[in-house]
Amino acid sequence: MLFLTQHITDEKISEILNASDIIEIISDAVVLKKAGREYIGLCPFHAEKNPSFTVNREKQLFYCHGCHEGGNIFGFLMKHNGISFPDAAKMLAGRYGINIPDKLMTAAQKKKFNERENLVAVNRDANVFFQNSLIKSNNGTKALTYLNKRGISQESINDFRLGYAPAGWDNLLTYFLKNKKSLSFVEKTGLLVSKKDNKGFYDRFRDRIIFPIIDVNSQIIGFGGRVMDNSKPKYLNSPETVLYNKSRSLYGLNISKNECRRSGIVYIVEGYFDLVALYQHGIKNVVATLGTAITESHVRLLKGFIGKKGRIVLVYDSDEAGLKAAQRSVKFFDKEYADARILTLPDGYDPDSYIFKFGKESFLQASSRALAVIPFLIESAEKKYGLSTEGKIEIISKISKILAPVSDNVVRSMYTKELAERTGINETAILERIREIRKKDSIHNNRQFELSGHIGETGNSNNWHKRKFRIERHIISMMLQFPDILSEISKQNVLEYFEDRSLKSVGKMLLQRMGREGKNISEMLTIVDDKTQKSIITSLMTRKEPSDINARNRLISNFVAFRKDNRNNFVLKNVKTAEENNDDELLLQSLIEGNRRLKVLKETQIKFKKKLS
Repeated sequence: MLFLTQHITDEKISEILNASDIIEIISDAVVLKKAGREYIGLCPFHAEKNPSFTVNREKQLFYCHGCHEGGNIFGFLMKHNGISFPDAAKMLAGRYGINIPDKLMTAAQKKKFNERENLVAVNRDANVFFQNSLIKSNNGTKALTYLNKRGISQESINDFRLGYAPAGWDNLLTYFLKNKKSLSFVEKTGLLVSKKDNKGFYDRFRDRIIFPIIDVNSQIIGFGGRVMDNSKPKYLNSPETVLYNKSRSLYGLNISKNECRRSGIVYIVEGYFDLVALYQHGIKNVVATLGTAITESHVRLLKGFIGKKGRIVLVYDSDEAGLKAAQRSVKFFDKEYADARILTLPDGYDPDSYIFKFGKESFLQASSRALAVIPFLIESAEKKYGLSTEGKIEIISKISKILAPVSDNVVRSMYTKELAERTGINETAILERIREIRKKDSIHNNRQFELSGHIGETGNSNNWHKRKFRIERHIISMMLQFPDILSEISKQNVLEYFEDRSLKSVGKMLLQRMGREGKNISEMLTIVDDKTQKSIITSLMTRKEPSDINARNRLISNFVAFRKDNRNNFVLKNVKTAEENNDDELLLQSLIEGNRRLKVLKETQIKFKKKLS
């Protein structure tokens, strides 16, 4: 953060914030609905069934009441995209046509600041090479013939920016040498591989159809390559890099996200050609996993586009690998409260071959019959093991392990009943088996929890919102929302009477930044590194506080008066003296006075709450 503030002026940061629309930016990743003065949606940072993620356009802030993540638009992009502050600033500046000067930076600082952007540029240049090799080079004739044979149209080639990596070990390497690119830098993208003796490089992709992997911001972050014969491996993807994380990336999401949002449905396939074929036939709400099983991050990412009532349909081959993939995905769908269905195609067909032979309508009809994940697995187990005594035992064993981790008691009970009906096994017996598995898992998880050296919530600064200092939270909230009281806070030295250290530190920062430097909240968050402070600020900005300045000043005065008395330890001193001297009369008087003061405080709090309601 210090690096950014040293080289981008406050005026430039303000310019970016003023030009940016936080609703527009966040809507690229989360379905938002207007609710009064704010917008709400499902949080992209934790699993939730009901929306608790709020965005305020007027204040240019977001906050989740569930996981307490919050901040301005810079903070959202950093957290959601896994990028640095400078990258977020450059991304926003580029989107809104704002120039960020870098003339004050040293060469080393410029290199660090621009590394991600330069890696994207290398990928962009590489894709131009691959596209030209496919369309404008004699080397691409074989690849074009192959694509045409598979029914891939020229429009699809253009839409997905497909290319071809020529046969040979140094075609791309030579291209970058001619363009005077640092080969060691190109290696960071995964396009080149270092030789075992470290004496040079060679091309990773050779004689393959190339599929550029493009993120939701339309940046090429990696590549996938497919052979045109029976060579192994059939598919080859870029290794994970600064840009590319396969567990967080989905092929085709950049081009399908709007249709996913519009329809509330997304199809997940496994292959590049599967996706291109479906898209070409009008099934445009489709994405593909990139050589990996579906992950929790994938599910959460997709929920941001399809919303609370959206549906995920996994289109799998009807083979053992497809069944295992479906089984692994149960825990992610359950944890993320996602409505997921499984669509299996007839034996011998994948989505690519099916859509070309039977067409869009047949595919959609098959999709309408897709089963929820657990019923699908029950049916698949029945087909595999049969309903003999041994088969039923195997089915109960397999499905009980799948049902045990399901968090929703109603859902688990419903599927247990279905399992009992299909197998003819007593429902109580199945429930007992599931309870045994849950108990074992619970013991195992508790042991792992203890071995991890977990420290309880007590004393954790991130749990400030669960503490008792409500009146202190109200004061910080008023400081955030009504800067006109900052002078009174400073004059009465209010923060010296705070007992919550996290709130006190935020208050002091507000006096310095908002009072002396005149920054607004969204701007100030660009220089706040502490996660707890950010959470406090964004949370308290959403509270309702009295707009009457006299009411706010009375609250402050009453708070200071009470804490002054408390600091004098009048009651505590007298209680201690009475106990030491066995003076029952003084002890009683002291306790009565203590209760009186508590009563006054409670009455003050009640009056304050009434003003809020």
